[in-house]
Amino acid sequence: MLARDALDRLQQIVGTAGVSLTAADRQHHGRDQSSHPLSLPDAVAWPESTAQVSAIAALAHEARIPLVGWGAGTSIEGNPIPVQGGIVVDFGRMNRILAVHDQDFQVTVQPGLLYKDMNHELARFGLFFPPDPGANASLGGMIANNAAGSRTVKYGATRDNVLALEVVLAGGEIIRTGSRSVKQSAGYDLTHLFTGSEGTLGLITEATLKLAPLPAHFSVATAAFPTVAAAAEAVFGVMGSGLNPAALELIDGSTISILEDSEGLGLTPDTPYLFMEFTGASQVGLEAALQLVREICDESGCLAFQSGLGLDARLKLWEARHRLFEVMVRTFPGQTYRITDVAVPISSYPALVGYAAASMADLGLAGGMVGHAGDGNLHTVAFFPPDDPESEAAADSLNDQLAARAIALGGTCTGEHGVGIGKTKYMVHEHGEAAVALMRRLKEALDPHHILNPGKIFGEIA
Repeated sequence: MLARDALDRLQQIVGTAGVSLTAADRQHHGRDQSSHPLSLPDAVAWPESTAQVSAIAALAHEARIPLVGWGAGTSIEGNPIPVQGGIVVDFGRMNRILAVHDQDFQVTVQPGLLYKDMNHELARFGLFFPPDPGANASLGGMIANNAAGSRTVKYGATRDNVLALEVVLAGGEIIRTGSRSVKQSAGYDLTHLFTGSEGTLGLITEATLKLAPLPAHFSVATAAFPTVAAAAEAVFGVMGSGLNPAALELIDGSTISILEDSEGLGLTPDTPYLFMEFTGASQVGLEAALQLVREICDESGCLAFQSGLGLDARLKLWEARHRLFEVMVRTFPGQTYRITDVAVPISSYPALVGYAAASMADLGLAGGMVGHAGDGNLHTVAFFPPDDPESEAAADSLNDQLAARAIALGGTCTGEHGVGIGKTKYMVHEHGEAAVALMRRLKEALDPHHILNPGKIFGEIA
């Protein structure tokens, strides 16, 4: 527990009502949506301003108290779990849109604002923030983990859509990075240093983001294939055609069965599918693009192709896709899971998908496979009883095998979930000793007492 004087100072900073030591609040902030074990913080604080965050950081730095930022807790790699206790800083009360620069296609927000809530407000201006993690994640969490999702293939990940940040450093110093200019070439790119750093270098308290106009015309298509390998080949064909889909998702047959049982989308069970969306300036252009897509899918043995889905069908399809993980967890009640998050160059995607399917079958793992296929990202989810060490070892082996395979194909062990807890062991393999050592020196320079989200990215630092 926090020392009495530290607790008193914390309460002075945010008020008595802004601090909690209750078991319920500590447990809520002790795990995210991953399978990593619960780790309780000593206290939870809810600041309402950058000045309060700065004062909390100064206190933590002086007293050597671990400090972990918290958004919505939707991450699935243990990124915000306070593995060394300390203070969790919940940004839920810093949740406002500070300015909409609609003529510049930009918005400035606080970190606790939720992604879907923000886009609901931005729709009034005909704008939206494109990176789509599926869950209603906080903007601060999305930036900290460089979140991505189904629309990354067209609009880029969070990192590609961040222009400027306000950041509180470990000792409480407040800095601003970047600017509202889209073109920036002045000095080191600190904005993107903090983006994806998982709260290990500083706490984000404000961000200016790039927006996109809501598309005037869209069309959604589904395509069924005899094998997941054939679906992956079609992905390569679609991306190679230059059609620039707004979303391109691959879902294997077992996962389609789970989705169909829950959502009733009219899909054929046990059949791999591609879910695709295209946007454009005219309906005529979209129809021409979809005709080409159909031809590409037919060349890969497409069993059924449906396009021109209306607004209601489109919303139902993507809502079902976003709920998929929740649906899978309900399908395997009482079981735990392991999730992979590898990504490769698009030319290597068919090889990665084939390898993943064969590995899951060889290891006898239940679950499924889904991917943001357009940008080479693939997830497997393996479920097993929590008291079955043999199945747990098989699931861990799958993670190791796919990480190694992705890296060998020129890719990465984590495309969008971040390193968190579970991917620390792959860092040297992916980046090499010298690069990881440089990352550690950067961490040491910005956080010499190792108080900011300790245990993440590198594991424990002595």
